[in-house]
Formats: sequence, structure tokens, C-alpha cells
Amino acid sequence: MATMQEPILLDRPDAPLVGGYEVIIGFETHAQLSTQSKIFSRASTAFGAEPNTQACAVDLALPGTLPVMNKGAVERAIEFGLAVNSHIAEKSVFARKNYFYPDLPKGYQISQFEIPVVQGGTVEFFLNEKKMSVRLVRAHLEEDAGKSLHEDFIGQSGIDLNRAGTPLLEIVTEPDMRSSAEAVAYAKELHKIVTWIGICDGNMQEGSFRCDANVSVRKPGGKLGTRREIKNLNSFKFMQQAIDYEVRWQIEQIEDGHKIQQATVLFNPDTGETRAMRTKEDAADYRYFPDPDLPPLCIAREWVEKVRSEMAELPRAMAARFERDYGLGEYDATQLTQSLALSAYFEAVTKACGQAKLASNWITGELARRLNAQDLSIEQTPVKAGTLAALISRISDGTISNNAARQVMDALWEDASASVDAIIEAKGLKQMNDSGALEKIVDDVLAANAKNVAEFRGGNEKALNGLVGQIMKASKGKANPQQVNDLLRAKLV
Repeated sequence: MATMQEPILLDRPDAPLVGGYEVIIGFETHAQLSTQSKIFSRASTAFGAEPNTQACAVDLALPGTLPVMNKGAVERAIEFGLAVNSHIAEKSVFARKNYFYPDLPKGYQISQFEIPVVQGGTVEFFLNEKKMSVRLVRAHLEEDAGKSLHEDFIGQSGIDLNRAGTPLLEIVTEPDMRSSAEAVAYAKELHKIVTWIGICDGNMQEGSFRCDANVSVRKPGGKLGTRREIKNLNSFKFMQQAIDYEVRWQIEQIEDGHKIQQATVLFNPDTGETRAMRTKEDAADYRYFPDPDLPPLCIAREWVEKVRSEMAELPRAMAARFERDYGLGEYDATQLTQSLALSAYFEAVTKACGQAKLASNWITGELARRLNAQDLSIEQTPVKAGTLAALISRISDGTISNNAARQVMDALWEDASASVDAIIEAKGLKQMNDSGALEKIVDDVLAANAKNVAEFRGGNEKALNGLVGQIMKASKGKANPQQVNDLLRAKLV
């Protein structure tokens, strides 16, 4: 969908270069709205039905039928606009986007063009602990087309019209991204937002969340390059691969003296390459005109405020609360609000152990590492919130060290029903808290390491690490590292 004005390009002196070229990326994302019926009819939107069993006369625009706006689709668009601080248009207009394709039985798609329902807004996210922001141009309501089926037929294609009329929210960005990593981080954040507020199930395999990436390259500060649109990217992994390949391909073409032609391309995950599908149309090619069967969509301020009052706490607001109530940094708070399930897990752990920072560190560190290694979600973690809270409590009260806690975590990962205290006892992981016994070990190590003692007293701080290591070895790892440090410094002044 073409935007109505030339993009206002952000000045990005920090942007990484690829072979001396700046990469410019904008996104168009189709989020299927979570209504039970279609945008202009009562036909079901359920996934997986037999082909052509969920397309009614309205979806096919048969003579005598009229579209009727789905209120639920409008409310979901309002929710999205509120979530990304957009302007919700009091009046928006539906248009007919005219083109011929076998899976478009009407010969046109009902969409929004000049006046979309959601205007502006931003999506903020972190990439490598750096806060970033992508500006939104618009988000507009439209109907989906059907689907062409090629795999199950020899020498011919089948048409399934079940998707025809399914409600979509098309979310369009400014060309603010400068690398595939930024693009993927943006897409993940957008995916989080639409699933968090419940307007889309986010199932990329079923086509509920489909991304198109507009990619071009240019010499820094030069004229904008010609873009090519990579269609229907349905996984974050393929998204990064497709953009990286496309960038390399465009640079090679330019360096070889060729001109980039505006086109729509597809990504083949088997070959890792993009290939041109058709030349890219401009807005004028679609001959947009207001749909005569649909009146303007009017949204009263009272309706917007009612939707706002009924929405759950948004990720941004929750992250701000985590900063305020739990003393977390912005980055940690943002990491812990990647999903409702993750934020609920963090709060359950923190309320049980009273150690917000330790809970944050363990959830975003050790727990996340293990979940990622096994491709598990937080809902699938074998270590429940109460169990992790018990483990953190034993770290904070000095019963075990961080290293010993990782051993306890290993055991819990294998047997989720095990008790933290029972594991500590069985493995003999308790820290040495007998100050008299620890002091004797410290004295023995100091007596046996006169050279390290002299070096530390001579100003070499690193010499202390060697002494700590000797003490930990002598205590079989059971000494409390903080106590060891305190004792050493007291004896070496």
C-alpha cells in the first residue's frame, strides 16, 4: 500500500553501512484481527476449514449483497492506535483498490486510502540494550483476499476463498530501519503489541501476522534508492535472511552498473534468495475511489475513551511501573514485559521472595538462557515461579552462592517437583557461614602466599583475586565470596 506522501527520512549518522551503502527499510504488516466473523459479513474466520466452506455471498460481492462494517474490527483498530500513541481519526473512509487476481473474486479489495482510521504513532524497542523507535505512518482496516493453492495440483492451481473478507489491520512504517537486525527487532515488538492487547493471535505460520519489507540502498546522504518489496515474510528468521540477501543483491547490481527496478519479490527459504514476482505498482495503478456501498466510518471520542478504559495495562505502562515499584532499569523492565506471561511470572517470583533485582537477573539471564536453548516459552518452564523464588531466597540469605544456585537450577530442570532446600542439603551446597572456620582458612592462605600479599599491599588490586581463588579452593567452594573479600581487605590494610 503506497503512502500518501514522500517519506521523511531520519538522519541516522549511527547507521551501519554495508559495503559503503546505507540500508533503508520500511515495513507493511498485515495483522489478522481476532474477530470471529469477517470484516463485512458474518462468515466465520476460523482457521483450517475445508476450502471454500467459509466464503459467503457478501465476501464474493454477488449481486444484491451489501457489506456491513464489523464493530469488533473497528474496536481492535482503536486499541492498536491507543497502544502506539496514534491519532484515531474521527472520520475515516473506505475505498476500492482495483486489481485483477484469481483469488480476488470481487475484482477489487475494500481498503482505506486517503483517510485511514489510525494515523501516526511510534513503536519503541531495544536492540543490543540501545533504545530505538520506529515511526508509524498509518494503520488502516481492510479485507483479505483468498488464497491460491499450487502445491496440491499438477499443471493447475486451486483457489480457496475462505480467507476472502477476513479483517486485517495493515500497519505501515516510515523507512526508519537501517539493518535487518533493526527490522527484526521492530517486527518482534509489533508482534508483542498486537498479541499483548489481544487484537491478533500472531500466528505467523497460519498467516495471521504477515510482514512485507521495503528495502533499498543508497550512498550515505545520497538520493533515496529504488525499493523492492519482499512479500509475506512469515518468520523472524526468514525475515533477517531475506533482507540480508536483498541488500547484498541490490549492492551487487548497482556496483555492476545496473539499475534497480521497482518490484515485488518473494523469498525462497530453501535457496536463501529473493526472486522478482512482478513489477511493483504505484497507488495510481489501483484506481482507488471511495466505496459507494460503505458510508464514512465515524468514531466518537466517547467510544475511544470507553475502549481505553477497558484495555489491560499496556507494555509501556507496565515497564514504567516495574521501574517505579521495583527499582529496575528501563532495559530490564522492558525485557520483563515481552509478554503478559513473562511479566506475570516475574511479579509472582518477586512477591514471593521480595528480591526484584535478583529475580530480574535470574529470569532474563539463567532462566532465559535455558528456555532459549530448548526453544521453550515461559509458560513451558519446568521451574515454577514459587520454586525460583525459593532459590533466590537462598541466594539472598547467604545459604548458597550463585555458582551453587546454578547447580540447584540444573537439578530443578531435571526434576521440577524437587525441593530447593532438599537439593542444597543432598548436594552439600551450603556456604560456609562459620566465621571462625573461614578466618582460619584466610589466615592459612595469607601465610602461604606472601608474594600475593606483598603485591596487593603494593597497589596491585588483581593480586586479591588470586588470594580469593585460593580461599575458595581451600573451602571447596563453600566460602561466601563477599565474606572472603571483606575478611581479606580487613586483614591486608
